[in-house]
Amino acid sequence: MTEPVVDLVKDPALPLTVASMGRGDTTRRFNNTPLRKRKSDVYMRAVLQRVTSAAVVVDQETVGQIGNGLLVLLGVADGDTEADLKYVLEKTVGLRIFADDQGKMNLSVKDIGGSMLVVSQFTLLADVKKGRRPSFNTAADPGIADDYYQQFVAMAKQQGISTETGVFAADMKVSLCNDGPVTIILDSHNR
Repeated sequence: MTEPVVDLVKDPALPLTVASMGRGDTTRRFNNTPLRKRKSDVYMRAVLQRVTSAAVVVDQETVGQIGNGLLVLLGVADGDTEADLKYVLEKTVGLRIFADDQGKMNLSVKDIGGSMLVVSQFTLLADVKKGRRPSFNTAADPGIADDYYQQFVAMAKQQGISTETGVFAADMKVSLCNDGPVTIILDSHNR
């Protein structure tokens, strides 16, 4: 017998509501649409690149640009929850991947007063198990993915991090100068 769905209190600033399906499963309700279970075991992913500079160009216009900080490529999966979003954001902001006075990775982007350039990238969720053409069936629907993307950016700004963005679903040209190089892959499934 399935346990009844219990909605948690909805934060009016966020368009998503987390609900419990029992047995520890969580799904989300978006604009009062029915609850959905994950299509697969793919979760939110982010690629973090420590940079000395990064920029995003759309239609030959620079729409986002930073100096020292992090370029964050963010992929939202179908079935992601606010818990996935918060985990990836907290890890991104708190990872100690910048050098301290002794040259050791001991400081976070927040510690150094760095910036973040956040770019939505559904291709991080590509499934290439079959054939030669990637499948993106595990990526969240664009409306949901954009909401999570915007929330990620807003939450980063709330933490006092200067945050620039690309343009959701646009054809973007991303340039960067990777510092190190340091590249970290986050997956909210690994929490």
